[in-house]
Amino acid sequence: MESVNFHHDLALLDWQVELGATDAICDVPVNRYEVPAAIEKPKPAAAAMKPGIAAPVEVDAVAEAERTAQAAQTLPELQDALARFELCELRKGARNLVFSDGIAGAAVMIVGEAPGRDEDRAGKPFVGRAGQLLDRMFGAIDMGRANADAPIYITNVLPWRPPQNRDPKPEEIAMMRPFLMRHIALAKPKVLVAVGNHACQALLNKRGITRLRGQWAEVAGLPVIPMFHPAYLLRNTDAKREAWADLLSLKGRLKG
Repeated sequence: MESVNFHHDLALLDWQVELGATDAICDVPVNRYEVPAAIEKPKPAAAAMKPGIAAPVEVDAVAEAERTAQAAQTLPELQDALARFELCELRKGARNLVFSDGIAGAAVMIVGEAPGRDEDRAGKPFVGRAGQLLDRMFGAIDMGRANADAPIYITNVLPWRPPQNRDPKPEEIAMMRPFLMRHIALAKPKVLVAVGNHACQALLNKRGITRLRGQWAEVAGLPVIPMFHPAYLLRNTDAKREAWADLLSLKGRLKG
């Protein structure tokens, strides 16, 4: 009897398959028109780290710059520390580190913005047309980078040339500021001259050179006077009158 039922049931199943049946009938009826409940998608498993490979550690570039700069006890040590500082991407596209020029220990320390093409090639700040004008400006008040009686000392906020002479980025200024402040502490000037907007941003945390120029301020216990950048004066000759007034103010401050 079981054999008869088996072949009978098999024949019925074959007949249903021929009719196109694809699903078996369940004991409980299924409503095919009911919207199924939202199915929570499984969260992707965190990618497993390969054995022996550590997760990358994010470095605080400003903190590292501060630590590196403070470790330098002399100007040559600071220059060497800058040359070995690898967190600033500008160094990859520059020819030379531009550290300083003039006589260290001079009463006046000039802080410019960043090296240009000529400075990048020479490895010294302010050697192009703007630098030649700067020399004439300070020569007019009997000062100069090679003047043993009244020397000046020159550096920049950024020691490497930005690509295509673009403006320094705020994060680049913030990264290099610890080196600049250590540079000032080791050079020990009596007066600072902030040349241009980006020097004012680094030293005074302010911008707007047309408003700031000629207004004395204080940084790290030192008097600082903002002045127009010589490159600006080459493009705007009418501003040379204000630049001359600032030079006379600087000269008066040194005498006083």
